[in-house]
Amino acid sequence: MLRHVTAGIDGSPESLAAAHWAAREAVRRGAALCLVHAWEWHPRPAPSVPADMSERAVAEALPERVAERVRAAHPGLHVIGQALADSPVPTLLKAAEQAELLVLGSRGFGSVGGFLMGSVSQRVVARAPRPVVLVRVGGSNADEHFSAPDGISPDEIPEIPYRDVVLGLDSGRPCDELIEFAFDAAGRRGSSLRVIHTFSRPPDFAAADRIVPMSGPELRAEHEHAVAAALRPWREKYPETAVVESVTEGRAADELISASAGAALVVVGRRIRETRLGTHIGPVAHAALHHAPCPVAVVPHA
Repeated sequence: MLRHVTAGIDGSPESLAAAHWAAREAVRRGAALCLVHAWEWHPRPAPSVPADMSERAVAEALPERVAERVRAAHPGLHVIGQALADSPVPTLLKAAEQAELLVLGSRGFGSVGGFLMGSVSQRVVARAPRPVVLVRVGGSNADEHFSAPDGISPDEIPEIPYRDVVLGLDSGRPCDELIEFAFDAAGRRGSSLRVIHTFSRPPDFAAADRIVPMSGPELRAEHEHAVAAALRPWREKYPETAVVESVTEGRAADELISASAGAALVVVGRRIRETRLGTHIGPVAHAALHHAPCPVAVVPHA
């Protein structure tokens, strides 16, 4: 099967941003790009459907229209377009199974300074078997790179370095899929990988269980050692990737969102589990998806 990155499109500006980000990622991976548009038949077509065209015809024309725009920006990229008559969530979940990753658009920033993630995106992120990247509308290739001199576009000077990839890591439950995705993303960009880990002091009653309760510096040193141990095999596998470790006391979501400012990509994990209320994204991933200003990759893991 042809290796590919998939982008979900629906004709909106945010889905177009996702398509262009997915195209750049496909180029970085040496893979093809698949554009998937899921549409449902309605007894009364939307006002956007021309009177002389059927709803099916409009839907089937969309992938090729977006593909033409993507090919213009990336002439050598192999682009495939699909229009499928089905509900968006199951269609995108099935597409994700066959892709290296799935890319979806977000609606930019809301009134509280965060992403407006639609219900489709949220349900797909919570259930997708492969990594899903959320991209906000208004993002561009230039945003992934450090500032160029005299306002020159990074497209004109490809050697302008990428901004850092940021990884949110829980050293207590490190996961290979998550760490490898982050190292691979940084390696493909030739960027640094910034690893964020936070810890909190145990409650007084828990600390009392220790014969000699740890001091603040000792607790930090313990977590720094755990982070270093979790990253050691991946540093050896990706020796050319510079890694910056940040171990701080505080809230994981706050530290990760702060680190995301000026980053090319934030990588967070989603533990695969079912609860009585269904699938669960997790509080840190949820905060990153809603408040990080850069694209966010959510990697499922056991």
